[in-house]
Amino acid sequence: MTVATRSPGTHGPRVRSGQKAPRRPVNWGRVVAWAALIVLLIVTIFPFYWMLRTSLSNNRALAAEAGSPLPADLTLGAFERVLGMATTEEALAEGGSGASVNFWLYLRNSIVVATVVTIGQVFFCAMAAYAFARLRWPGRDKVFFLFLTALMVPPIFTTLPNFILIRDLGLLNTFAGIVLPTLFMTPFAVFFLRQFFVGLSREIEEAAMIDGAGHARIFFRLIIPMAAAPITTLSILTYINAWNDYMWPLLVGQEENVRVLTVALGVFRSQTPQGSPDWAGLMAATLIAALPVMILFAVLGRRVVNSIGFSGIK
Repeated sequence: MTVATRSPGTHGPRVRSGQKAPRRPVNWGRVVAWAALIVLLIVTIFPFYWMLRTSLSNNRALAAEAGSPLPADLTLGAFERVLGMATTEEALAEGGSGASVNFWLYLRNSIVVATVVTIGQVFFCAMAAYAFARLRWPGRDKVFFLFLTALMVPPIFTTLPNFILIRDLGLLNTFAGIVLPTLFMTPFAVFFLRQFFVGLSREIEEAAMIDGAGHARIFFRLIIPMAAAPITTLSILTYINAWNDYMWPLLVGQEENVRVLTVALGVFRSQTPQGSPDWAGLMAATLIAALPVMILFAVLGRRVVNSIGFSGIK
């Protein structure tokens, strides 16, 4: 004899002992969402995998095994060529172009440019954002609105005027010419920090003013420590953007002593004494150049996302 049972406090259909509970319906929306995420993940990761696969291949064997998912004749020769650990004869023997790339010089230049731009831009943007968010002065909101309109201007529109200005100042092929256009501030950075400063409580500032603190002391002793998270996030975003910049350094920094890594990769690509690019060496150099930014974002990516959401950027 079977006995009908019902769980206490439930109002669903009775389940007889010996029978299986009814199966939950498949949530096809969730299945489609997960499938789309998996496809997007594969599409995102595949270029990096292919870059790694090419950099670990012998350049001569690449043409014969172009479609192979595995490295063609596995070797570290491409990294040795890029890092200056292989002679010209060894590079040619492995199918390299024989072109040389002063990788460490270009890496140093990229670090200098990205660091200077990040420090200057974050510092000046923080002061401008504080003025827009916490200080009261005539026409503040109108000036901020005009300032925000620059967000709608494509950067390519300001490239020619900036180039003419840098040329007339005699700063072509100098680090100053590379960093000046973005050294002081950008509309996005000011807007990003202002959104955070607006949400800070004024009670702490008022208490500091009662104790005799001025705006400069409040800014450096109170606001900056309280805004450590968004300032760190902005620093990361600014550093990545400066590191990946290509067009402006290409225009004003063509000499080798100020050439950054992104421009150097393009020059290395065009130096083909054998008539065929050193794809393995180029991918090895690209991988090494991308590693610092990839590691930086992998470690601090969650903080970036959280700070952007907290600052109200949609």
